[in-house]
Amino acid sequence: MIRHRLLLLLLAAVGLSTPMLPAQTLDLDQCLQLALKQNPAILKAQEELRRTHGLIVEARAPALPQLNARGEYREIDINSLDSFPGSGGGPAENQERPWDATVEVSQLLYSGGRVRAALRAAKLSDQVTVLDFNRVVADTILDVRRIFYEILLNTQLVGVREKSIELLERQFQDAKHRFDVGAVPQFNVLRAEVELANAKPPLIRARNNLRLAKERLAKLLALDAPEHARQSTATPASGFTAVNFTGQLTDAHQPWELPAALQQALDRRPEIQQAEKRAALQKENVKVAHAGYKPELSIFADYGIHNARFGDDVGDTIHGWSAGARATWPLFDGLLTKGKVDQARAELAQAELDRADTRRAIELEVREAYSAYLQAIELLEAQKKTVEQAEESLRLAEARFRAGTGTQLDVLSAQTALTEARSNEVQALHDYNVALATLERATGTSVKPAD
Repeated sequence: MIRHRLLLLLLAAVGLSTPMLPAQTLDLDQCLQLALKQNPAILKAQEELRRTHGLIVEARAPALPQLNARGEYREIDINSLDSFPGSGGGPAENQERPWDATVEVSQLLYSGGRVRAALRAAKLSDQVTVLDFNRVVADTILDVRRIFYEILLNTQLVGVREKSIELLERQFQDAKHRFDVGAVPQFNVLRAEVELANAKPPLIRARNNLRLAKERLAKLLALDAPEHARQSTATPASGFTAVNFTGQLTDAHQPWELPAALQQALDRRPEIQQAEKRAALQKENVKVAHAGYKPELSIFADYGIHNARFGDDVGDTIHGWSAGARATWPLFDGLLTKGKVDQARAELAQAELDRADTRRAIELEVREAYSAYLQAIELLEAQKKTVEQAEESLRLAEARFRAGTGTQLDVLSAQTALTEARSNEVQALHDYNVALATLERATGTSVKPAD
């Protein structure tokens, strides 16, 4: 586990003030590295770490010695000054222009436990922020993986649709050739032409989905296009993200058992640890509020210098030191402290309820992710041999058609079935990879926690 300060140094080392210019082609690992370096949500969470570290310094300040300097100079109307009776003269000149300067050092000795509780609360708040940083990183990693898999899905769907159009184009040309020699009626040509036309809209939609998925991933990675690319009008697609993404949708099964997945989530999910830290934080806030009933005690010492009040030379000074103790005890504050204690206790009760509800929510999330994972495996298994069977069915339909024992409708139906089988196979691979990524996020195993 990484200590908080080391984590800040690590983030400062990898953090970038401006977005990186990416390589022309990125794989999943490179996308994840870019996200960790320049995703806006992660960078904002990093700044929140620095902010809460400052809260610790602020909470510690009352426990340390305080050193203060004070100075004052006045010009006073002589008519507002008194003179000693019987002195026979007016006020001294220094009374018209008094000045003084004091340096005081003080140390708080007792505050009813307020300072110690506030310091513990600040440290707990800092730990909550570190856990929230872990949550943001895990969410960002899941988002990157999901969109990356969507890009791979649409890339393969484009390929499936292009292959389908190639086959339909050959069948259309074959039907025209057969019609030209009188072997088939014009109906066959029209039917092949309609099937070819119907296959083009899905390809257009797949290409559009691919473009949009790339744009979403570019935004998530904070990738900015060069200025000349944004202003270019050479082609309709010249303003879109020029980065390509490469990878494969895999089906390497990983062993998962629901009881173990639930236990991993309870042990590793930052949200549960956050809820526990927040409950502990609210307990400290109750102590801070309750300290308002108790006295405060501090000691002080100061050294001051001022001009002699009853002289006419501004250079005549009097100086010396003083020391003492100071105690304050609010005997009645208009029920202010009671109101603060009631608020703190109510917030503590809410934090306890949130902790229990967070646990239940995470258990439900794991069960849903595990169920989706099982479904993805079953769908993937069901699609394994479908493409091979559809390819063989198309080959037989074309052979029968050429031999005169089959119809063109058989060929077109087999081609449609093959396209659907290939699309389903790619979709099943995509769903499996997304389900696995979601399950890893639900169990808290998608990223190594930092504390």
